[in-house]
Amino acid sequence: IKSFFYGFHQNKMDIYKLRGVYMNLNKNKTKRQIKLETVVSHRQANIVVVLEDLHDPHNAAAIARTVEGFGIQNLHLIFEHEPSFNPKKIGKSTSSSANKWLTFHSWHTTKDCFDNLKQEGYVIIGTTLTPDAVNLYEYAWPQKIALVFGNEHNGLSEYATQQCDTKIMIPMQGMIQSFNVSVSVGIVLGEVLRVRSKKKDEERYISETEQALLL
Repeated sequence: IKSFFYGFHQNKMDIYKLRGVYMNLNKNKTKRQIKLETVVSHRQANIVVVLEDLHDPHNAAAIARTVEGFGIQNLHLIFEHEPSFNPKKIGKSTSSSANKWLTFHSWHTTKDCFDNLKQEGYVIIGTTLTPDAVNLYEYAWPQKIALVFGNEHNGLSEYATQQCDTKIMIPMQGMIQSFNVSVSVGIVLGEVLRVRSKKKDEERYISETEQALLL
């Protein structure tokens, strides 16, 4: 009996020692480091957002804030027919400094962007109002997706519309038949993450190796 209680006591002491090590490790980290690690661990895997020829940099900044808020890491910007801008340097107040935490990819042509994404295995999904577009809330989302949003006035280019693997639309109930592009991004991402929330963590979030690259 004595040896049993001695062993039990030792096990408890071992547990306390381990807890002490864990607590000491965390004491050495700042609140900012802990916050950053928590955020990075919830970065969404296999989702990127693509903006084709946005005219207003402030819309891009607002979208960057939405994208970061939903845990998306990669934002692609195509500048084929509109003047280019540096997404890291615009709309600090609009983006609430979200652009500091994102990885931006700039492209001169839609073709180059799409070719790259397809090589990486993404299904390219465009937001359009074409008759063959699938209702956002009825679409069966694949595992690896690139969501493409077009110009504020003209929508997606003819090339992008033709080259998308799938086209989706947000059902409208009012007289106006489209939302501001930044609002559209928020609606679509909200639905995608709602569906993905039912999956296992390892299917939703980036790997530990990918997390380490961001820290």
